Amino acid sequence: MAAAVHLMKTPAELTLAETFAAAEGRLPGTAEIIGVRAAAFAQFAARGLPHRRVEAWRYTDLRTLMREAAPLAAPPDAEVKAHAEDKGALFAGVDARRLYVVNGVFVPELSDLGPEPGLSIRSMASALAEGDPLIIAHLGQVVPSDDAVLALNTALMGDGVVIHVSKGAALARPIHIVHVADLSAPAALVVRSLLVAEEEAIVSLLETHEGPDEVAYQVNGALEIVAGDGAKVSRVKVTAEGAGALHIASLNARVGAEAAFSEAGFVLGGAVVRNQIAIRLDGAGTVAHVSGASLLSGRQHADTTLAMEHAAPRCESREAFRAVLDGDARDVFQGRISVRQAAQKTDARMMSRALLLSDKAEANAKPELEIFADDVQCGHGCTAGALDANLKFYLMARGIPEKEAEALLIEAFVGEVVDQIDDEAVRDALMGAMRAFLMARP
Repeated sequence: MAAAVHLMKTPAELTLAETFAAAEGRLPGTAEIIGVRAAAFAQFAARGLPHRRVEAWRYTDLRTLMREAAPLAAPPDAEVKAHAEDKGALFAGVDARRLYVVNGVFVPELSDLGPEPGLSIRSMASALAEGDPLIIAHLGQVVPSDDAVLALNTALMGDGVVIHVSKGAALARPIHIVHVADLSAPAALVVRSLLVAEEEAIVSLLETHEGPDEVAYQVNGALEIVAGDGAKVSRVKVTAEGAGALHIASLNARVGAEAAFSEAGFVLGGAVVRNQIAIRLDGAGTVAHVSGASLLSGRQHADTTLAMEHAAPRCESREAFRAVLDGDARDVFQGRISVRQAAQKTDARMMSRALLLSDKAEANAKPELEIFADDVQCGHGCTAGALDANLKFYLMARGIPEKEAEALLIEAFVGEVVDQIDDEAVRDALMGAMRAFLMARP
């Protein structure tokens, strides 16, 4: 009989327990929410920080990477709020409605809250405090998860944004959530947001995350999206955190019938970044596109873990990911397509590609298919390699300097993902940011 293995609590886990005990009484929420928090922390405490023995975290051992748990960040003061107005410059050229979340707190006075038919925006903190029916109906229910880090987010969530788009409403502009960390000492930001787009609604969401290079801060963010039948929902997320930041984000989305859903994530900064995505196609005839690109250098570590669940018939999904790695950088892609028995006529394709610019860079890929239906078309693949020497020589032979030739090839490699974004201004902004990264290479 095998003996049970009980891992000792790490200093970070002990600190997190102390943090929850101290903060539990002042975090926003009705009696029902307080119960949800307590259950979530019990779930986290039973599991602890994920480590390499947890299959979904085998390449990103958080127990090792997170030696200490930072204290919860204090609410931003007037000076910090004033600094935040200059952030979110990446999409400055995009005509968007900007919402600011500074040090984990939604800041209405900086945000564009002008009225628009069919649109409602409020802070997560106030929604929790008042027991908003929208929150009660969807919090933790969009795609149920047993992930310990998401449970920790539920236990400690303080603020964020709640966006509700009514049936048939088509928003005139994208919504840009500007997440800003303005800190002088290590701190933890725990943010929770919710987007509910009712039937036939059309909404585009942009997210940027940025912070200082000098501070080793920690982010645990979560976004839940509910897209009703016939809705069109798209999101572009850019993680450009500071050089010492630990950023873990969870996206859980449930998509109805005959809907269109797209998600594109880009990693341009942060010491350790993990984007975990769980999408359930819950209605027939839906199309979903999920993509991403990571541009990494130094000792950066980025992990994209995707679970795409086809739960209804005649749905189509496409997943395309790219990684460019220099120095000692490490990229992880884990993708699973699950096709349930009822999801006949599924059409799903997944591909990840990594471009290694250094002999020390490392790319890990683990694509999976889990199929319980018999009338499907599914496939997956992954590649990793260096720049094509012949193409590089071709460009240099025509007078293009070596560094620029490499940048052009890398730009074309990543551009395959960027080109899938419908908004031209967003595409231009992303390509500009990537060119800056490439030209800054030594």
